[in-house]
Amino acid sequence: MSEAFSQLNEQFAAISRLSQAAALLGWDQQTQMPSGAASARGEQMAALQQVIHEKSTSEEIGELLMECEEEFANEDPDSADVRILRTARRNYDRSVKLPISLVVELARHGAVSHEAWVHSREDNDFQSFAPYLEKMFDLTRRKAECLGYISHIYDPLLDEYEPGMTHAETSAIFTEIKSDLVELAHSIANSTMKMDTSCIHGIFPVSVQQDLTLKTAQAIGFDTTRGRQDAATHPFCTSFSRDDVRITTRFDADFLAMALYATLHEAGHALYEQGSPPEFEETPLAGGISLGIHESQSRFWENIIGRSRSFARWIFPQLQQYFPASFSGRVSEEFYRAVNQVQPSTIRVEADEVTYNLHILLRFELECALLEGSLKVRDLPEAWNQKMQDYLGISPPNDSQGCLQDIHWAEGLIGYFPTYSIGNLLSGQIRQAMLIDLPGMEDMIEKGDFSPLLEWLRKHIHCYAGKYLPGELIPLATGSPLSSKPYMNYLREKYTELYQL
Repeated sequence: MSEAFSQLNEQFAAISRLSQAAALLGWDQQTQMPSGAASARGEQMAALQQVIHEKSTSEEIGELLMECEEEFANEDPDSADVRILRTARRNYDRSVKLPISLVVELARHGAVSHEAWVHSREDNDFQSFAPYLEKMFDLTRRKAECLGYISHIYDPLLDEYEPGMTHAETSAIFTEIKSDLVELAHSIANSTMKMDTSCIHGIFPVSVQQDLTLKTAQAIGFDTTRGRQDAATHPFCTSFSRDDVRITTRFDADFLAMALYATLHEAGHALYEQGSPPEFEETPLAGGISLGIHESQSRFWENIIGRSRSFARWIFPQLQQYFPASFSGRVSEEFYRAVNQVQPSTIRVEADEVTYNLHILLRFELECALLEGSLKVRDLPEAWNQKMQDYLGISPPNDSQGCLQDIHWAEGLIGYFPTYSIGNLLSGQIRQAMLIDLPGMEDMIEKGDFSPLLEWLRKHIHCYAGKYLPGELIPLATGSPLSSKPYMNYLREKYTELYQL
């Protein structure tokens, strides 16, 4: 390793450690921090982000990058070192476009806005949150202008979460799947087959749910010597290194499915982070490459596996053990049908597989309109409710179950939502490829032998971490570029049988 490349990696390691410290502050805010500390936490986050940004955009890194790029010009373009340089160049070129004052203000406002959102959501008071949201979109608009774009203001924001993806490509995906989803949902609504969900509604003590959900996460491969689970208002996964990956969920003592499937979802993210190669630690290649790839992991475990008939058969004896009052005298098929009920819901994280992407389409369209200025923040609740009626045929009873339900905009995660749908589509491709490679997959799941599934993901996705861009990784992992067909075929096959369409 040359002196210049060694120095560059030292810089990357220092930046990585600072970013991990910032992530730890974020985790603490959502799990442990008293609400009165929001202002102080905002200043702490702003101070850290200032140091991170200054180091990330320093002349020293710019000069070292140029020197190393010349040195590695004739090296194998697929080598880890060249890929590190390519990713570092991309990150550097984006970062230097952002004024440090804007980076600091986004970090500061994100912490304060988060707490404002928590209280507004609890109090069903959109108007008290509106000024914070308006400022966040103003700051994000400035960020997009600094990054620059040719076709649409959304492009540089989406690119941060899903490198290479554009507004036009995202719109095309939604156009491709929207009519089929609406048609399938309509067919199910007209079906005479109705699902009995009584088994997942009842009395489920939170302490017992905590034990069950953690053991379920461990069963699919979540390593609790390198991770932990906590409660939070909005479930999330965060990583401070491959050896410190934390998941959260939220519990409802009257509704079992919420915590169980939130845990499977976040554990899917965690498995990806824990599977990042140790040699990539503290380099630009550490962790997942994009949120779309990340979401493919979470949605795979939550839905493709967690809502399968085989999984229901595996977990059902445990449900009978943990909650005998709700599950004794029942059979696994009742649980399977209950957790696969298709019914329009106001809450995205509780949406079924058929209608979930319509929730994402709604948010995509609204955040684009807010960025473009064709929708004012003050008019968001009305616009939200109208789209809920248009796409799902229901209206939220209040803003807490409407435009205040998600944490993303409060924290400045604008351009993030489409990655959920990208993840859904990719989960279908992963399932298709895995069924070919693991012909006994359903039997494995029913027996609780999830290790072959995790090993497949480790071999085809996790082992590459951030080495390949999504457009490169998806064909490498599944044999074809991103496509909606496998996922839509999966939905039609599954729900045609369930609802006897």
